[in-house]
Amino acid sequence: MSYKLTSKTAALQPYDPSEGTYRIRLDANESFLMPTVDDRELMAGAAADTALNRYPDPLAEEVCRAFAGLYEIRRELVTAGNGSDELISLILSTFLQKGEKVLSVSPDFSMYRFYTAITETPCVVMDKGDDLRIDPQRVLDTIQQENIRLFIFSNPCNPTSLGLDREAVHTIITGTDALIVVDEAYMDFWDQSLLQEADRYDNLIVLRTASKALGLAALRLGFAVANPTLTAVLRAAKSPYNVNGITQAMAAVALRNRLYKDEYRTLLIKSRDWLIAGLKGLREQGLLDKVYDSCTNFAYVETIYAVEVYEKLKERGILVRLFGDRHLRITAGNEAENRELLDTLDFLLKIAVHRVGGKGK
Repeated sequence: MSYKLTSKTAALQPYDPSEGTYRIRLDANESFLMPTVDDRELMAGAAADTALNRYPDPLAEEVCRAFAGLYEIRRELVTAGNGSDELISLILSTFLQKGEKVLSVSPDFSMYRFYTAITETPCVVMDKGDDLRIDPQRVLDTIQQENIRLFIFSNPCNPTSLGLDREAVHTIITGTDALIVVDEAYMDFWDQSLLQEADRYDNLIVLRTASKALGLAALRLGFAVANPTLTAVLRAAKSPYNVNGITQAMAAVALRNRLYKDEYRTLLIKSRDWLIAGLKGLREQGLLDKVYDSCTNFAYVETIYAVEVYEKLKERGILVRLFGDRHLRITAGNEAENRELLDTLDFLLKIAVHRVGGKGK
């Protein structure tokens, strides 16, 4: 006799982060800014002082308090997770019965659908359409027609870089009794957050991460913000010691410094705007089909040469993210990285266009 995998586990495919060493990595939407030297010293000291022989604080009180203070919300509304990925998995497994339906949209963050396969909660996927934007009324109609119990989406969107304004999200939340999970991983780069309104609704959970604008991707730290009832459920359902002590100690130092939320944010947005302007310059030359306006720290572009350009960039030590066969997602890097990326794109696209004797389309 031999053990056989279940059908759901046999079909699983792991998340595919790009591996290898590259001179310029613009594929994962990380910040190109490190914490200050002074804060890195404080963080090292905090890590050194962590009692490694003891379990960490199960509620991550200090780091949650620092996060709440930074974003001016109540501490009792905050649950910490081992990255927002853990919180997404936790929400899907906790607030749904087996077989209840989840709604996601496409394109959007691929891990939403991955976790529904694990939790055996069928996922209905609604295509956004050619403009890549969410239509609130279509969402509400689909929720009703498909008997959806939970709708999860990223806002601003990963990978499209587009956002749904606050009033449109309000329309969705108030138009249904389904649980609405808004993943605001990139909201530090925009101004349409619902974070400070999370406790006003009985069907809203807002997710945040320390991995993007705050520049703490290596620490794997995320937060869920919701009303006290939903927060109590999350705290009861999560693993007892889900955020390790080193992460708690180091992240609390950074979260107490408004520099990263305020001044670093400005620098990251400036880099994004410079990158977008350069990409639009390539589009004006007929080298790109479309450059989307961005609410994030990355650009999303369309070109029929996406696959070729992606591979040629990799050969030159520059890594971006390929979506399908027509889209590239490019993180805003530092000035030198952005400049080399644009120069190399210009060169590669001109070769591709010349070879076929035409424009981008």
